[in-house]
Amino acid sequence: MIYPIGIQNFESLINDGYVYVDKTALVYQMATTGRYYFLSRPRRFGKSLLLSTLEAYLSGKKELFRGLAIEKLEHKWEEHPILHLDLNTAKYDAMDSLNHVLDDSLKKWEEIYGTFPTEVTFALRLKGIVERAYEKTGHRVAILVDEYDKPMLQAIGNETLQAEYRSTLKAFYSVLKTQDRYIKLAFLTGVTKFGKVSVFSDLNNLNDISMDDRYINICGITDGELHEYFDNDVALLGERNGLTKEECYTKLKEQYDGYHFDYKTEGLYNPFSILNTLAKMKFANYWFETGTPSFLVFLMKNSNYQLEKLTEEQVPGDFLNSIDSMSRNPIPVIYQSGYLTIKGYNEEFDIYRLGFPNKEVESGFIKYLIPFYTPVEEEKTGFFITNFIMDIRRGAPESFMQRMQSMFADTDYKITGKMELYFQNAMYLVFKMLGFYTDVERTTSNGRIDIVLKTKDYIYVMELKLDGTADDALRQIEEKDYALPFAKDSRKLYKIGVDFSSETRGIKEWKIIPDADA
Repeated sequence: MIYPIGIQNFESLINDGYVYVDKTALVYQMATTGRYYFLSRPRRFGKSLLLSTLEAYLSGKKELFRGLAIEKLEHKWEEHPILHLDLNTAKYDAMDSLNHVLDDSLKKWEEIYGTFPTEVTFALRLKGIVERAYEKTGHRVAILVDEYDKPMLQAIGNETLQAEYRSTLKAFYSVLKTQDRYIKLAFLTGVTKFGKVSVFSDLNNLNDISMDDRYINICGITDGELHEYFDNDVALLGERNGLTKEECYTKLKEQYDGYHFDYKTEGLYNPFSILNTLAKMKFANYWFETGTPSFLVFLMKNSNYQLEKLTEEQVPGDFLNSIDSMSRNPIPVIYQSGYLTIKGYNEEFDIYRLGFPNKEVESGFIKYLIPFYTPVEEEKTGFFITNFIMDIRRGAPESFMQRMQSMFADTDYKITGKMELYFQNAMYLVFKMLGFYTDVERTTSNGRIDIVLKTKDYIYVMELKLDGTADDALRQIEEKDYALPFAKDSRKLYKIGVDFSSETRGIKEWKIIPDADA
């Protein structure tokens, strides 16, 4: 079995014998029951391959679909003109970059279907191409747009440029509404859905299937598909990593499963991570290592977002389904980008509960954020975390606290809003990372963070104060009996009181007391 890592062209994939998880029954259903569609899915989730599959099908290439579900469903196999626009091919840092991409595609289509002197705008040129493509072939046109939102996303933070992109794309896509008689299928994909005053405001005929139960599985890999297509290789992966096949399935689920694009639907595996894991026979953060867009951090910091809320966000349904390009709230973009997913739903109030989909996303995202919220440099993040963990595991709280104090020693350039918020976010990230390697229990309230760290040999009960004293923190540990639940535990217990100063913007003092009764 050979895996199509990075291969997004259906024809090439089939001809070269790569494994293909059959989604063609859904492709047929979509093409024969509707006309205008939009799908939002995270990057590397199979959107481009889906568009390429649609292109091969609507081009009438029957030979490519031998043995697939659609072979028994389709009987006509008509060849439709295809207008495939890929907006993932440029860096959108100036208005000309979008104009060049649109002009390049239009010129290629005009070489095939002709042009007319009065067609001077992008919208008029597309309108003329669609009409002539139908007249020339006698078949209605398929319009496929990949990563429609790439210009808008890259312009986040630049309101002038985003407004220009929005105006251009809005007029360009409006052709879909006026050329109904000539269009067989129009399908737009992207990571996010911009609504309200954005590019979709005129396309009220567009069917958004992003949260449609009928098409939830059109991208991604289901648990059943993992067993059906990859069972032998999962067994081999387990052998290579000292796991039984059942244990290997469990680890794959924890690491890469858990994407829910509606409530009460089965979780989906990230296909990019699954294919890489099976091809390389090694567990790693493959999806996350392909890059995280910096605009996510910009949105969170610009809105003074409290990182604690990432795993407890509750939002209304319409809040997830469309992004207001003028809004400063980062959650819809974080959700649609795949860093959060649906964990629960309150039907009475139409409220969704969000959380990280799996360990790959959770650990990768937290590690990615550390250089943006602490003085730790990006290239030193791994070294920084390793030293913290080794101190905890070997029972060296004094060394741990010295590292913590050093980390906060240079904070001014990181603090853009409230100092308390900076402190909370930085501490959240540190102890969240420690939680991937140790057992961490945490509660947070008004700038104070209570922490219990547990390893095989040690327990650390910590109380952190803001503008108090280390003695105050230790006194609270005693008065509230924080150590009582571990009275009969054989592990050595340390009580640690820490004072964080808003004046010095760092850790002012700490005191460590071994619990003699532990």
